[in-house]
Amino acid sequence: MTDENGDVWRVITRILSAHAFDSAQSPEHAIECGAALGHFHYLISDMDPASIKNPLPGFHITSGYLRQYDETLKDSHANEILNSSMEAKRLARYIEERRDLAVSLEKAEARGELKKRMFHGDPKVNNIMIDDFTGKGTAMIDLDTVSPGLVQIDVGDAVRSICNPAGEEELNLGKVTFDETLFQAFMKGYMKEAGAFMDDADRAWLYDSVRLLPFELGLRFFQDYLAGDKYFKVRQPGQNLNRARVQFRLCEAIEARERSIRAMLEKL
Repeated sequence: MTDENGDVWRVITRILSAHAFDSAQSPEHAIECGAALGHFHYLISDMDPASIKNPLPGFHITSGYLRQYDETLKDSHANEILNSSMEAKRLARYIEERRDLAVSLEKAEARGELKKRMFHGDPKVNNIMIDDFTGKGTAMIDLDTVSPGLVQIDVGDAVRSICNPAGEEELNLGKVTFDETLFQAFMKGYMKEAGAFMDDADRAWLYDSVRLLPFELGLRFFQDYLAGDKYFKVRQPGQNLNRARVQFRLCEAIEARERSIRAMLEKL
């Protein structure tokens, strides 16, 4: 609709008797989150991404974030910030050790193993509405990021949000972990709805996407920290540095559980 000032607004149906949560409340909640995202992907799986104008070019293209990070490192002030902190130096080494991870899905797409579809772009747990009475997943919200991309990215981002009960702001890294029970529940719900259109290659790259997304977000947080906190809002100095620490610790937890995660995925 267009208002009296000529501004354009998107109007959507109000969802009554449903709420979203900032964290996974239970395995049953995780199942419904997975089912909601899987059903969303199923409903838009026959859309031609080439026919859609991308509203966010470069969004969730990890190699682009890596190039932005490299450009930031050329700045003298960013280097001062980096060299003044042992923890920042550790995170920089962490990124260097995983440069191949940053382009893994993009290379798979270039080889034809993965194909672009439409994806949500921001399927974190609080963008999934749950019915107050039935407990069932009702709808995906915050649709301004819907664009052409890999559905594996959505899966990895949802898992990143749902399977770390400590959240993004945890200061004690010992509390940051990957909850395999929540992961199994989420994937059970997701594959029940999305399994109809996913082929073997789509499934084969799910672990890599689960590992990639916390790395990608950690890279973005760390780059912004070195650049002077220009993108992500902060309440205190060093907040983006800590956010990066949390995401990289989550990535490490996923890597430590690779065998069991892959085994879970093979059974779905």
